[in-house]
Amino acid sequence: MDRPPENDVCSICHANFHIPCQANCSHWFCGNCILQVWEHGAALQPCKCPLCRREITLIVPCEGSSRQPGGDVVEILQRVERYNRLYGERSNGLMQRMQDLPFLLKRLLRDITDPQRSLPLVIRARVYLAFIVSAIYVISPVDIIPEGLLGIFGLLDDLLIVFVCFLHVAALYRAVLVTRHGGAA
Repeated sequence: MDRPPENDVCSICHANFHIPCQANCSHWFCGNCILQVWEHGAALQPCKCPLCRREITLIVPCEGSSRQPGGDVVEILQRVERYNRLYGERSNGLMQRMQDLPFLLKRLLRDITDPQRSLPLVIRARVYLAFIVSAIYVISPVDIIPEGLLGIFGLLDDLLIVFVCFLHVAALYRAVLVTRHGGAA
């Protein structure tokens, strides 16, 4: 989703969204509200989502947020960029990456299929190459763990290759989002 759900409100201030931002846990907040949660907590670490308590390492403003009326828009977007510069490239291990995977893959699929969005050609090529190579491996009869000998357990290497491919693609896309919404670090 590139916009918060219709008739939804910010779960922090319970008002209509002002500069809606989506966290890496997929929840939507007003940009200022989520930044206040961070600033009133431990300012040396990322804040936790008020709804699911997951660590927020990336805040993505809604498309067109910079065109919203109000004098505080530029300042809030700059604070979001600062937050993303501090925590956007942060990876707290495999569990964090697995939790972020659905969020990042949904946004990537939307960006790839939307002709109005522009992903860098190098990123597009790397994403397509990762999918093609993993598909060739899954389809090919050559396997690290042979399916003919081990039955269903032989599929584990195929699933592992696909999983690693998705993690790689999500990491690439996270880097694009950090660059896009966090400024040049």
